[in-house]
Amino acid sequence: MAVTIKSAKEIELMREAGRLLEIVHDEMGSIIKPGVSTMEINECGDRVIRKLGCVPNFLNYGGFPASICVSVNEEVVHGVPRRDHILKEGDIVSLDAGLIYKGYHSDAARTHAVGKVSEDVQRLLDATKQSFFEGIKMARPGNHLYDISNAIDAYISGFGYGIVQDLVGHGIGTSLHEDPQIPNFRQKKKGMKLIPGMTLAVEPMINMGTWKVVWLEDEWTVVTRDHKPSAHYENTILITDGEPEILTLHI
Repeated sequence: MAVTIKSAKEIELMREAGRLLEIVHDEMGSIIKPGVSTMEINECGDRVIRKLGCVPNFLNYGGFPASICVSVNEEVVHGVPRRDHILKEGDIVSLDAGLIYKGYHSDAARTHAVGKVSEDVQRLLDATKQSFFEGIKMARPGNHLYDISNAIDAYISGFGYGIVQDLVGHGIGTSLHEDPQIPNFRQKKKGMKLIPGMTLAVEPMINMGTWKVVWLEDEWTVVTRDHKPSAHYENTILITDGEPEILTLHI
């Protein structure tokens, strides 16, 4: 497994790639309301990425036909934007986006409520987001990679939700997907030791029902097998000498 350790200069470039991606997410989030199409969200994200002088890293990646993955309700990830897919009150929409800044990638996802959602759905959104933060509490040098996985699983297990197993987090840098793979569910092994300079995309994908998923005929969109809602929360993080730094979220 070839895991890249970033230099100080590379970290600065990835930090800027992350800062810019947060701007993109803020802009996309601001237009979400009933009546907006998933294609409009994609066009907004693409426009902002290019305005910032960056390139959308999802567009044409493995043949993906859009700049933003826009996934609604039971769609877990890789939803293909469409002009006729219109958001309505009570939906949830997951936006997975990334960009390239001076050769370095960032990657982040957010799930938004469209108008007012049910208490059960809001609980899913909140738990998914918090599971990311529970996971990265373990993202410290000397700990092991799967300490992150196990912390996410330990938090989510109390809710009875399904943790998607067919898709995982990943390393990131000059490529969108680098080693290592980062499962969001409990692992028997420890995994590699975490070292300062590692950059990782940690992204729990949590289903209200079963963890099992299927791919639609477009060969991109992943949906829950039981058609219950799914939420996705992701940030690009940096392993430091102490607490991890979240590159795509500035609190």
